[in-house]
Amino acid sequence: MADVEAAARRRRLGPLGRRLVLAFSVVSLVAVCLLALAAQQAVDRGLNASREAGLWALAVEVRDATSTAYREADGWATADLGPALAVAEDAGARVVVRDTSGTVVADRSASRGQGANAPVGSAADVVVDGVVVGSVEVGYQGGGGAGMAARAEARGRDIAWSWIVGAAALSLGLAVLAGWAVTRWLTGPLTALTTTARSFARGDHTVRADDLGAGELGDLARGFNDAADSMERSAQARRQMAADVAHELRTPLTALQAGLEELRDGLVEADTATLSRLHDQSLRLGRVVADLGILATADDLPSAQPGRADLAQIVREELAARAAELRAAGVVIGTVDLQPVQVLADTGRMHQVVGNLLANCARHCRPGDHVDVTVGRDGPAAVLRVSDDGPGIPAADLPRVMDRYWRGADPRVSGSGLGLAVVHEFVTAHRGKVEVTSTDGTTVTIRLPQDRA
Repeated sequence: MADVEAAARRRRLGPLGRRLVLAFSVVSLVAVCLLALAAQQAVDRGLNASREAGLWALAVEVRDATSTAYREADGWATADLGPALAVAEDAGARVVVRDTSGTVVADRSASRGQGANAPVGSAADVVVDGVVVGSVEVGYQGGGGAGMAARAEARGRDIAWSWIVGAAALSLGLAVLAGWAVTRWLTGPLTALTTTARSFARGDHTVRADDLGAGELGDLARGFNDAADSMERSAQARRQMAADVAHELRTPLTALQAGLEELRDGLVEADTATLSRLHDQSLRLGRVVADLGILATADDLPSAQPGRADLAQIVREELAARAAELRAAGVVIGTVDLQPVQVLADTGRMHQVVGNLLANCARHCRPGDHVDVTVGRDGPAAVLRVSDDGPGIPAADLPRVMDRYWRGADPRVSGSGLGLAVVHEFVTAHRGKVEVTSTDGTTVTIRLPQDRA
């Protein structure tokens, strides 16, 4: 049923789809109207230019006929203007012939009921032997009967407008159809991705978005899949970490319980060896509880409260505080080179950063391995480097060493997998960087901005 509803939603256009189709339609309508107006103006100007060119050609033809008549008669008085007037009449035009004084010599329009001073369309001088002897004025007749050119012009406009309206309607229809298709193409994947996200939110963590290919939609689908994969890995890591912590708690608690019962029942003496063994189990239990405390605050680290601090002094104090733990693990402190360098940092957090690094050495190094600690300067940065010659980290695991809850594949290593993750977050909060390398052993390098004040 849910699949049927999802398919129905994909077929329908949602609010975004309707808005996109409306936007396409409005833009297309405006574009079509502008094109129609431009085409109408172009047709009108083209017809007007054609009419003016035709009138000028007709005026030249009438002028030439009038010049011939004037030359043959040697004047206007006896000139036979019938052929010239017939040329204009055949073209459906009116013609006025004037002498040099402006007196009307002939006016064919006058015989059709129009005044001699009616406006004309085009005029040309009548020249005989290089002398201007008069002029002819030619124009299409108005009134009740339009000339052939006027009728052709009106017919041309009608045809042009019919094509313009037809093309505009077809263009608008195609634009709306294309807008609908593009909208479906855009909103269809978004609707499918929304359905997938809702299924994921309802608890089906196996669903993934379909591959949408290249482009922004493909990036969105891949980003969702990456986020879902990351959440699934994080959930799996939390489940694994909870199981590991339960195991870590069970072991010292069982040992403590058995040892105390033996003391209570008088089966063993409360000597130094027995008490030391029980004390070691309590320490182990304390470390697990401390890891749980870090876990509880790892996702909500309070904001840093930086102040001026000597990084070398912080390292020196942590070395002293962790000396017993390192000795108990059989780890040997090797080179210690601590140059005073001021940093703008939260002292408490920096103590935890250094303490986590030294605790990792105690946890992962073998008895007899050496740990070197140096503090110095590298340009504008203060550099803390903790190196050991222990078993190292496989190259394939290096990209994950600062992931939360990640503990590596060695089952002998205990802990919550938060040590380096917390180091990374604390250092990043101080605008610093953490780098972990592993060749013959492991080296953790921390760079923090120096306090230049």
